[in-house]
Parts: sequence; structure tokens; C-alpha cells
Amino acid sequence: MKKLMYIFIAASMAMTSCKKDKKTETPAEEPVIVNANEISGEKTIEGGEVQGVWKSGAKIIVKGSLVIPAGKSLTIEEGVSVMFANAAVKQEVLVYGNLYCKGTAQNQIKFTVTDDIKPSGKSFPRLWGGILFNKSAQELLLLYTRIEYCGAVTTEESQSVKLGFYKAAAGEGLPAINFVNNVNGKVVIMNCTFNNLGEDGIYLEGGNYIIARNTFYTQGETGGDAINLKAGCVADISYNLVYSPNTNALKLSNSGDRSPQCKPICYNNTIVNSAWRRPTIKGGGIWLEAGVKAEIYNNLHVNCRFAVKNSGADPAVKYDYNYYYGFDQITVDQFQAGVKDVVRGANDIAGTTAGSNDPLLANYPLNTSTSNEVYNTSWDFHLKAGSPAIDKGTTNFTTNFGTTGITVNGVTYTSPAPSKTIGAFGTN
Repeated sequence: MKKLMYIFIAASMAMTSCKKDKKTETPAEEPVIVNANEISGEKTIEGGEVQGVWKSGAKIIVKGSLVIPAGKSLTIEEGVSVMFANAAVKQEVLVYGNLYCKGTAQNQIKFTVTDDIKPSGKSFPRLWGGILFNKSAQELLLLYTRIEYCGAVTTEESQSVKLGFYKAAAGEGLPAINFVNNVNGKVVIMNCTFNNLGEDGIYLEGGNYIIARNTFYTQGETGGDAINLKAGCVADISYNLVYSPNTNALKLSNSGDRSPQCKPICYNNTIVNSAWRRPTIKGGGIWLEAGVKAEIYNNLHVNCRFAVKNSGADPAVKYDYNYYYGFDQITVDQFQAGVKDVVRGANDIAGTTAGSNDPLLANYPLNTSTSNEVYNTSWDFHLKAGSPAIDKGTTNFTTNFGTTGITVNGVTYTSPAPSKTIGAFGTN
């Protein structure tokens, strides 16, 4: 019976069979692999089960939801474009097995939409669902991969609802990535871009993670976090740029009935314009809650509401050597010690007046509205020579995977070493 979850029934068949007595239906002996082995060139996939290799440079139009079966893997090589077409039921990628996306700096992989439905002037179009994992999934690798325009709201017809993925309910906005309920899972996400997302960027519920050198922008229409961790997660989160997340850049929590305790080490990230777009006051740059045992160092907060908040983290939580800048007094007032739940380290850099401690970013107008969600790709968040954020951090801490690394698909990846220069980029 378990194998039945892998079978997709075409819409035409469903219309003719919906009145059949279920007792007369014969279960398939094996899952039907609709798109197996290798795909190259241009290909249209109606939907169904996929595995094998999508070869370098392939252009794949996806009309229905995809499933990677348990015990199987899909490898996507550099330069592949996965384009979701217009569909009444928004497509999702549902993973019972493994997914390996091997883009390169010169040849990025893209999960996007077909040209005819690409949005113009709409920040949160929600044109497809997301990439969602079952607890049977073991590994995820995302290298130099762009994921955009997802976050569709589920309906009763959504495959994730029918097959019990994510929250298995209609009316839920989907995250770009949801890795769930496998504390032994291994995930590496490096040098990727997540943009124009209706909901969370990455929602993680158990596993081992390296999340490094990624860019998140224009994320969360009315709620959601760029990176959201729950119980069972052991993670290194470093050198990421998060621009204009709706609620938090990093939401770190030990909620959920899983062991081990959520233990993220978050260092050398740059967070800009966080939490100002949410309709109600909630969130901040980094939010520590529900018994999380986090360590937070060397993060650069620019025009963020509240910056670091602690509302119930483990007493062993650590936070220090973080940098705070606000271009107006309202913003500066938000990150002062004494504001409800706001926490500060002894070696933090934070002024009390508007514009103090200018970090000297290479190319970003510091007076950009805090509610701005539109990202300009010409901006440069490196530091200029002489920035007061240079050499003001710490390297006196141990990352989770800086030495042992995480081995995914036979390759071991290690977390980047911390830098005393605060933020994600250093100087040009």
C-alpha cells in the first residue's frame, strides 16, 4: 500500500474513474517511473515520478507536480532550467528520495517559471509551490541554484495535501524548501539565490545542515522567515545575505518533538531591512526562542527591526560581536538593550543615535526605506576600506561542521571558517 503514494493519475483518467468502487481497483505492483534515466535538450514533463540525471543545459517545462521516489535520486547538472508552466493546481516537487542540484558559478541551475507567466512588477506572485521532503528523504544538495516565484497556497487538489507533505492542509503557503522529520538527514545549501518567495525560504525540521554564501531577497508577502529552524536541527549558517525578509532573517527554535536539541551556529551574515513589512509587530533580524541552543556571532544588521531577540532560548545560548546600524532614530531605538526581548553582547557595536556606526557599505543607499522589498542587483554589500566592522568580530568559537563536514552524495562539504570582519562579504 505504501507504494500507492507514488502513483500519479492523469486528470483525464481521474474524471472517468472517480465514480468507481475503490474495491475494484488493482494496486500497481511497482511505482511507475514516468521520467527516468537521462533528460537532455528541451523536454516537457506532464508530471509524475522522476529520477536519474537531467543533463547540463537542459530546459525542462513542468506542467504537473513531480515526485522523487524513496530510495531513488534525481541529479540536476549545471545550467539546467526547470520551468513551471501555468497550471490550475500549482506544481510542487515532492521528495521521498534524494535531490542533488550541482550548479556552478558560471552555469547556475534555475527553478523558475515559463516566460509567458513571468511576473512584471509583482514581488510575490506565488506561481508554483516549493520543494518539499518526506521523512524518508536522506540528502539534499543545492549548489549555485536559483529558486524563485514559489510559495503557492495549497488547495484540496494540491499533491502535498493529498500525500501528507508539509502541513498536509489546504490554505497553507508553501516554503521554497521544507526538509522534515529526519534528524539524520544531510543537507548542504551553498551559493544559492532565493527570491520573490511568498512564504519561508527554508523551513527545516530536523537534520544536519550547512547553509552558506546564499542570497535571500524579497521573501514573505505577509509573514514568513528566510531561514526557519526547528527541533532536531544541527546547523552552521554563515556568510548569507538576507534582504527584506518579512518577519525574521533567522528564526531559531527548538519546538517540535525531536532530538537532538536545535543547535545552530550563525556567524558572519549580513541582514538588511528585516521585519519591517510584517502587518503586525513581530520578528527581527534573528529570533531565538523555545529552548534553542544557538550561538550568534559577527552578524551585520543594517536597518533591522529589533536585530537579535530572545524569547525563551536555552540559558546556554550565546550572542556577541554583532554590529547594528540604523539610519533613523526609530530604527536605532528598536535595537537598544531594555527593549522587550532584545539582547546584546558585551562586544556588540551599536550606537544610540541615528546614523551612528556607518558600516561603509560599498554600494547601498543606507537611507533606503526599511519597508522596501525590491532588490537591486547592482547593490554591493562588501565593506569599504576603513569600515568600523573590519576586524571587530571573533573567531573564538567552534562550528558544527567546520572540521568533520557533511558528506552528501559521496562528497564532503565543510562549513566556511569564521572571519573577524563582521558581515558576509568583507572588503572588495
